[in-house]
Amino acid sequence: TEVLSEDLLQVEKRLELVKQVSHSTHKKLTACLQGQQGVDVDKRSKKLPLTSLAQCLVEGALVLGDDSLQGKMLKICGETQDRLAQELLLFELQIERDVAEPLYTLAEVEIPNIQKQRKHLAKLVLDMDSARARWHQSSKSSTLTNKDTPTGAKADALREEMEEAANRMEICRDQLSADMYSFVAKEIDYANYFQTLIEVQAEYHKKSLELLQNVLPQIKAQQESWVEKPCYGKPLEEHLTLSGREIAFPIEACVTMLLDYGLQEEGLFRVAPSASKLKKLKASLDCGVLDFQEYSADPHAIAGALKSYLRELPEPLLTFDLYEDWIQASNIADQDKRLQALLSTCENLPTANSNNFKYLIKFLAKLNEYQDYNKMSPGNIAIVLGPNLLWAHTEGNMTEMMTTVSLQIVAIIEPLIQHADWFFPGEIDFNVTGNYGSPVHTNHNANYSSMPSPDLDQSDRRQPDQSRRPLSVATDNMMLEFYKKDGCVRFICSHACAPLLTSVSKKLVPIPPKGPYSPSGCVSDLSPGPSPVSLSPTPPSTPSSYSFSYPQSGAVLTSPGHNHSQTLTGTLPKSRPMPKPPRHRPNLPPPQPPQPLEHTPGLLDTLSTESMSTGTKPLTSGNYQ
Repeated sequence: TEVLSEDLLQVEKRLELVKQVSHSTHKKLTACLQGQQGVDVDKRSKKLPLTSLAQCLVEGALVLGDDSLQGKMLKICGETQDRLAQELLLFELQIERDVAEPLYTLAEVEIPNIQKQRKHLAKLVLDMDSARARWHQSSKSSTLTNKDTPTGAKADALREEMEEAANRMEICRDQLSADMYSFVAKEIDYANYFQTLIEVQAEYHKKSLELLQNVLPQIKAQQESWVEKPCYGKPLEEHLTLSGREIAFPIEACVTMLLDYGLQEEGLFRVAPSASKLKKLKASLDCGVLDFQEYSADPHAIAGALKSYLRELPEPLLTFDLYEDWIQASNIADQDKRLQALLSTCENLPTANSNNFKYLIKFLAKLNEYQDYNKMSPGNIAIVLGPNLLWAHTEGNMTEMMTTVSLQIVAIIEPLIQHADWFFPGEIDFNVTGNYGSPVHTNHNANYSSMPSPDLDQSDRRQPDQSRRPLSVATDNMMLEFYKKDGCVRFICSHACAPLLTSVSKKLVPIPPKGPYSPSGCVSDLSPGPSPVSLSPTPPSTPSSYSFSYPQSGAVLTSPGHNHSQTLTGTLPKSRPMPKPPRHRPNLPPPQPPQPLEHTPGLLDTLSTESMSTGTKPLTSGNYQ
C-alpha cells in the first residue's frame, strides 16, 4: 500500500539527485584545496606549494645578495609569496568550514537519514498489510466453518495487531513527511553554500590583488632605480635619463677607445669586425662592463659596436621628425644655402640628440685628420655611417636604400664632417665621464671587468700589441661597390695618388680648399667659391664626389670685404651666432693655404695658373645627381 502523497514521492526522487550532486561537488572542491586536510594549521601552512616557493625565493635572495637587482627582486617576491600563502591558507580553511563540510553533511548524513526513514516506513507498511490480511482471513474462516463456535477472542487479537501496525506506520510516515518537507524548506540554505563559495573566493582574490598591487610599485621602483640596463635597442632619451649621462655610454666608450687606438687604422668603420668579437663587445657594453685592454688591438670591433648602437636605436639619431628637413636641405643646389639649411636643421634637434650628434661629428672630424693613414675621407665616412644616422620611418628594400636616399644621406653627413667646427664651434672633451666612458654609478658587474682606475695616467695604460693582427678581416664594400657600378669612382688622395683627378660627370666646385701643393707632392683642390671656415687647426678635407652640385664661381680664393692677399694665420675668435640672422660664411676671411717647402716651376704651376685664368675646375671628381 502506498502511504505517501504524490508531492512526497517527487521529493523522494529529488533527494537522490541532490545527494549525487552534493557528493560530486564536495569531492571536486576538496581536490582543489592545496593544503593537507586533517592536520593542524602550522603543518598545513608548511605543506602549501606557495610556502615552498616563498622559502626558495628568500633563500635565493640571500645567495645573490641585496646589492644585485635580482637579489632584491627575489626578496620582495619571496615575502609576497609568503603573504599570499597565508591568505590562501585562510581561504581554504573558510572554504572547508562554510562550504565543503556542509555539503558533506548534506550528502552523507541528512539525505541518507531521510532515505533510512523511507525504508523503515516501507517495512512498516508491509507489516500493516500483513496484519490486515491475517485479520481478514481469520474473519472469513470463522464465518464459514461453524457459526456457533465463538471467534471473538482470536479476531480481536488480530484486529489489535493490525491497528498497532497501522499506528506504527502512521507515526513513521508523519516523521518522514516532516523531514521531507523540512528538506524542501532548507533548499535555499543548501543553495547558499555555493553563494558562500563565490563570496569567499572573491574576498580571497580581492585581498591577493590588493597585496600584489601594493608590491608592484616597489618592484617597479627597484627596476627604475637600477641603472644597469641594456642600452642597445633602447631609446636614447631613456638611456640618458636612467644613467644620468649626456653622451650615451656606447658612443663615449667606443669614441674614447678609438681616439687612443684606432684613428690611424686603415678602413675604420668600413672593415667588418669578427662577428664573435662584435657580439661579445656589444654584450659587455650592454651590462656596463668594458675591458678596454682586450679590444685595444682590434679597433674594427669597437667601430662595429658603435655602428651597431646607432643602427639599433628605435629612432635614428637625426630623428624621424626631421627626416624631410634633412632631405630637403641636401637637395638645395646653392652651397651656402644648403649649409645654412643643414645648420638650421641641426639646431632643431632635441637636446639629447643634438649633444650626441655633436659629439659624434666632432670625433669623425678628428678621424678625418688622419685620412692619409686610415683612408677614410669625409665622403667614405659618410657612406658607411650615414645610413646608421638617418633612415626613413618606413624603409624600402635594399636596392632603394642604396640609391637616391643613400646619396642624399651622404650629402648630409659629408659636409657636416668637413665643416664640423663651423656647425659646432668650440672644443669638446671626448672623455666626459673619464675611464673610457665607464658608468658613473656603482657597477655591480665590476668584479667581472678589468677596468683601469680613472686615476691612472694615459701613459700608464697598457698599450696595444702592435704586432698582433686584429681579428677583423672581412671588408664590407657593399656601398662602395654600388657607387662604382653606378658609374662613379671615389678617389682618395694619399702619398701614392695620381696628380690629377678626372671628372666622369658634371664638374663641381670643391669645398673647402687646400693649398696648390700638398706635402706629399700631390696636386690639391682649389676652391673657387666661399666656404665655411673651419675652426680646427687641421686643414679641411678633400671634396666629395657624392655631394650635389655646387654653384660655380671664380677659381681665385676671395671673400667679400677682404683683400686677396689677406691671410688667416690662426684660429678665428668666432662665436656661434643665433639661428636668426643666419651665419654668413662669406664675411669670414678665407683660410691661408700651407706654404710649400720649396717652389719649383713646372707642370703643377702651369696647371694651377691655367686653371685660374680660364675659370675651369681642374680638380674635381664625379658628381651624382
